[in-house]
Amino acid sequence: MRPPMTRGQKQRAACPMGPVSEPHTLTSRRIPGAVLILAAMTVLHTGSALTTELFDDIGPAGTTWLRVGFAALLLLAFTGRSLWPALRAAPRRDLAAVVLLGAVSGAMMLLFSEAAARIPLGTATALEFLGPLAVAVASLRQRRELAWLLLAAAGVLCLTSPWQGGADLAGVLFGVASGACWALYVIGTQHVGSRFSAQHGLAVSLGVATVFTAPFGAPGVVSGATWQVVAAVAGIAVLMPLVPFLLEMKALQRIGRTAYGTLAGMEPAVSLLAALVLVSQVPTALQAAGTALVVVAGIGAARGEKRAAGRPGREVVRGELPAPAPAAPAP
Repeated sequence: MRPPMTRGQKQRAACPMGPVSEPHTLTSRRIPGAVLILAAMTVLHTGSALTTELFDDIGPAGTTWLRVGFAALLLLAFTGRSLWPALRAAPRRDLAAVVLLGAVSGAMMLLFSEAAARIPLGTATALEFLGPLAVAVASLRQRRELAWLLLAAAGVLCLTSPWQGGADLAGVLFGVASGACWALYVIGTQHVGSRFSAQHGLAVSLGVATVFTAPFGAPGVVSGATWQVVAAVAGIAVLMPLVPFLLEMKALQRIGRTAYGTLAGMEPAVSLLAALVLVSQVPTALQAAGTALVVVAGIGAARGEKRAAGRPGREVVRGELPAPAPAAPAP
C-alpha cells in the first residue's frame, strides 16, 4: 500500500509541467492592451468623480497638485533603487522626452480639473476625448474618416448646447485644451514606454508633473487644506492617476496609438455613468444623446482602423514606433 501523498506531491501530480503558479504568471503577462485600457478608464473616472467633491475645500488646482504629488511619492518609493541606475544609463534625449511627458501630463490633469469644476464631468470628458480621437483619425490617413470627428463635434454641441447660453465658456475651453494635451500624452507615452519600463517612466513623469502643477495648486492647499482633506486626496491618488497611468503606459507598449484612441471612445460614457452614480450628476436627454454620438464616433474610427489594416501594404499608424524591448514587469 502506497503512503499518502503530501500536498506538494499532489500539486506536482496535478501540474507535472512545472509549479502551480506558472499558469497564472503566463496568463498575467498576456493580458491584452484593450483590457488594460478599459480597467484604467473605470478606475480613472471613479477617482475623477470622487475628486470633484474636494474642489470646494482646496480648489481644482490644489486638489490636482496634492493628488499628483502623493501618487509621485508612492511610485518613487515603490521603484526604490532600481530607478536611479535606469536614469543614469538613459541618453539625454530620452530623459528630455520623459520630462516633457511629465509636463504634458501635469497640464492635462490640471486643465481637466478646471473644466470639471465648471461643467458636468461627462461633458468635460467628451471635450477632452476630442484629442485622442483626432490622433486616431489622423493616423488612418483617410479623408472620409474625418466624418467621425464631425460626428464627435456634433455630440459635443449637444453636450454644451451653446445656443442656450448655459455652458460655461471657460469650462469648455479648459476641456478642449485638456484634449490637446491628451493627444500629446498619447504620442509621448508610447515614445517613453519604448525606452523605459512602465514604472520608471511613470515615476519620473509624475514627479515632473508635481513640480509643474505646484505654482497653481500649492497656494490653495496651504491656505485651505485640513487633515481630513489631505487623507482623502491621498486615497484618491491611488485611483487617479497612479493606477490608470501605469495601466495605460503598459497598454501602449502593446497596442498602437490608433487602437488606444479608438478604445478611449468609451471614456465619455464611463465618465457619465461615474458622475451619475457617485456624485448624482443627472444628464439631460440632450446630454445623453451627445455622449452617445461621441462614443459612436470612437467606434466608427475603430472600424475605419480595421478596414485600413485589411489592405495589404498599407501603413495604418503613421510614425508608429517599433515594438519596445522587454522591460521590467509593471507592479
